[in-house]
Amino acid sequence: MKERARILVVGGGYVGMYTALRLQRRLKRELGRGEAEITVVTPDPYMTYQPFLPEAAAGAISPRHVVVPLRRVLDRCRVVIGEATAVDHAARTATVRTPATEEEATDGRRIEYDELVLAPGSVARTLPIPGLADHAIGFKTVEEAIGLRNHVLEQMDIASSTRDPGVRDAALTFVFVGGGYAGVEALGELEDMARYATRYYHNVRPEDMKWILVEASDRILPEVGEEMGRYTVTELRRRNIDVRLETRLDSCADRVAVLSDGSRFPTRTVVWTAGVKPHPVLAATDLPLNERGRLRCTAELAVEGAPHAWAAGDAAAVPDVTAGEAGRECAPNAQHALRQARVLGDNVVHSLRGEPLETYAHKYAGSVASLGLHKGVAQVYGRKLKGYPAWLMHRTYHLSRVPTFNRKARVAAEWTLAGLFKREIVSLGSLEHPRAEFELAADGKPSHDPPHNPKGSS
Repeated sequence: MKERARILVVGGGYVGMYTALRLQRRLKRELGRGEAEITVVTPDPYMTYQPFLPEAAAGAISPRHVVVPLRRVLDRCRVVIGEATAVDHAARTATVRTPATEEEATDGRRIEYDELVLAPGSVARTLPIPGLADHAIGFKTVEEAIGLRNHVLEQMDIASSTRDPGVRDAALTFVFVGGGYAGVEALGELEDMARYATRYYHNVRPEDMKWILVEASDRILPEVGEEMGRYTVTELRRRNIDVRLETRLDSCADRVAVLSDGSRFPTRTVVWTAGVKPHPVLAATDLPLNERGRLRCTAELAVEGAPHAWAAGDAAAVPDVTAGEAGRECAPNAQHALRQARVLGDNVVHSLRGEPLETYAHKYAGSVASLGLHKGVAQVYGRKLKGYPAWLMHRTYHLSRVPTFNRKARVAAEWTLAGLFKREIVSLGSLEHPRAEFELAADGKPSHDPPHNPKGSS
């Protein structure tokens, strides 16, 4: 490297963190001599290991152990907490909105770079469904997972304490929209947790609860294959979970879930996991996008027609060179993201040193999914597993993939303790509004909480 290289990584998820980690290892000497600089822009100071969100929601893993602190792991990088709002690659600048932007009364901070790695990930793909924005909750962040756990336990408290059958029925009805990994695993783990929790309620039984999974297509968990998808439907229905295939959510206004088959369910819980879309910052760049709004990339993970710009993960349309047919792209999942990050980091280093670039090639190995404690499905290298073996494979695989030995040890310890002791069934809904109690004591009225429950979640 003849000149000082400024590398900007936008995003602190799978691709962002692992690419920055790879870069700081490969450029250790250059960073020490001041010949290179790595800046990571991320809205959160941690990376969330999303496959563990369902277990965090069920209380099997502490929320702190589902996330990886970026400042500790990326100790040779400059971590900037903020949201990239625009990228002008022609001018090699990115506009970043930080927590101090509003107080500074500016449009944002501008960061100059020489090499750009765009890995902002994805956001929930929503539809203009009446009541969705007011009443539904997603399942992409650790905050949403813990909020949903608190909410489910809170609904059981409401059902246990009310004499109104309508209120009780709505509190014990849980609607999940989306039959992919997030929806099925979240539903499986939370139903397992709630069924266990009923033993501590004198007037709530497992059969009192309604768990409904709504999927617009004719199958769930397409990643594990058609046979394992059918098995999953059978397993869920055996647990009295109502699986509605080829059905859509038409409305959830006034806390009533209206489905396309005409069914109506009064409910206080709608969980939306029906797909994702590319991060909005991609549309605020001068880089080429495909028809789905993802960055057009080469097999070397470089953005087409944009020298010194790189991308991977959910934000990138990367050709799948192992598919054997033109036009196929790598699926936007964690399996590809982790491997792409290593190749991307290496290729940025190769580019800086004038070396040949590597081609990303990975044949999809298969998928595993948890359906609750000791229950799961898997299809790995053509072999199908279900029940306890699949659940064990799910835990083993993800334990091997969660970053840092620190997190691996803590998760393994928590699983061991969970096998020795009883589940925790405490709702800490007040964590969502920690000042509500003080506001209530100070002036007798909380500023933003719903009147029926000033301390809890909605």
